[in-house]
Amino acid sequence: MRLLDRIAGASLLKQHGVDKIFKFEGKPIRHGNDQRLYLVRPDIETVKQIAEHIAADKTAGKERVYRIILVPRKTFLCENLLEQEGVHGYVTLDQYCPNFLPLDSDLLSLEMPGFFRSFFLDGDQTYVHTVADALINLQSVFGTIPNVYAIGNCSKMVYDMMETLREDRGAPAALKNEIGHLVLIDRDVDYITPLCSQLTYEGLLDEIFGINSGYCDFGPEVMGKDQTIRLLLTCQDEVFDDIRNRHFSGVFNFLSTKAKELASDYEKRKNLATVGEMKDFVANKLKALKAQHKSLALHIGASEHIINVKAKTDFEEHLRTEHSLLDTSQIKENIAYIEEAINRQYPLMQSLRLLCLMSQVLNGLPKNDYEGLTTQFLQSHGFEHMLTFLNLKKLGLLTEQEPSKTVDSMIKTGKMTAAGAKVATTVASAIPRTTSNYSQVCRKLNLIPKIEEVDLKNATDMSYVFSGAFTPITCRLVEKILAKEGFDGLDDVMKLLPGPKFCNIKAKSVKDYRFIIATTAIITGTRLLEGVMES
Repeated sequence: MRLLDRIAGASLLKQHGVDKIFKFEGKPIRHGNDQRLYLVRPDIETVKQIAEHIAADKTAGKERVYRIILVPRKTFLCENLLEQEGVHGYVTLDQYCPNFLPLDSDLLSLEMPGFFRSFFLDGDQTYVHTVADALINLQSVFGTIPNVYAIGNCSKMVYDMMETLREDRGAPAALKNEIGHLVLIDRDVDYITPLCSQLTYEGLLDEIFGINSGYCDFGPEVMGKDQTIRLLLTCQDEVFDDIRNRHFSGVFNFLSTKAKELASDYEKRKNLATVGEMKDFVANKLKALKAQHKSLALHIGASEHIINVKAKTDFEEHLRTEHSLLDTSQIKENIAYIEEAINRQYPLMQSLRLLCLMSQVLNGLPKNDYEGLTTQFLQSHGFEHMLTFLNLKKLGLLTEQEPSKTVDSMIKTGKMTAAGAKVATTVASAIPRTTSNYSQVCRKLNLIPKIEEVDLKNATDMSYVFSGAFTPITCRLVEKILAKEGFDGLDDVMKLLPGPKFCNIKAKSVKDYRFIIATTAIITGTRLLEGVMES
């Protein structure tokens, strides 16, 4: 619904003949006119429910015109299902691909939250074409991107599909290329970054309130009254633009200073000497001041609520656990905290994110710890999550450590008996292994800076987003790739990352970069895990 709002709001739709808009919930819609248009994702369960709507109308003798628009594309499975349900002949089936939605001046999103599960968990490659097509369309406007780098199976498939689409469509119009580099990186290359708690203002807004297609809803906890306001968060909001990327520890001081500046600007009207000056103030400055004042009040209210939530959810202890996991220290103490969080029934996602983070940094949990923690989780939050753990294991998000290869080789060479191997494996499983890919990647990419080197108020190091505890892997990879214009000298790092690596370099570039982020969807650690949970 919010994606639709960004493309065509309710007023525009009504101008073009739309009578009513309903959120699709599967239940039959008894009222409405004789034309019905469904705008849905190509999900089998959804299409089946639509077929049931149509069949129910036919049984009741109601004649309507039906059109289904699948976003972002039609699929054979959906068409086939409509045929099996006997309603295909009553339906006009179409597709709509919105391509990249500009959420802000430097942020593009396909707004396809189901992509991660579809590709990485279900093995469905349907949307690879959608991603490649969006990138080709982007280049039809800004020129062909000469240098492309890909890390991971999906990224390589997207590149190959782009080349196929180029061949099918012929030579593009000759445009000056305004984008010099395209770096494609799979999500499974860096699970750790979204699992960590964001500590910028915008990141905390997303974690606590939720930002959807650029919109954030503020309720009574911010407004101070029984009212909800939907705010579009972009750089056009001057107050938000000033604080969005600040570490939260410095946000209140800035807002306080901004409030004093606005108060001073309001006071200046008392010193206006002429009617002309007053007229100019009202026409050009007053409206902007009122908009900033309203925005300032909202962001102060949101900041206060964030502080209250942090206080109620043991946020500081959770953060301490995260940070010590990232530097692989105090593992026993961290396991004890996670057990406490599970058994005291802290929010489910809080515990699950820590479990997955620990698995990532240790290259899997020791067998005894894995069995103990997952069992406690199921007992505390419900055994329906057994399927969730199966999905997490399949994705490599939460796994057991593999049996020691050293023990296996000692048995084969006769240096250890089977009984001795059993004892050794048991002992080994009780000792967390920190010599994982994570540890090696951390060391080679220098992901853990010295805390004293990170200035949170005047940030110059990427790790400030996590209070200096960790540098996002994806960001560091992009930095290294652009510095070397390829993978030269990065072989020892690339071999530690999953999937194939590929680069196609056709032009050297000037080292003056402006970054534009393009993604299939905006995620947090919570959204990442919710997307693979089984209800």
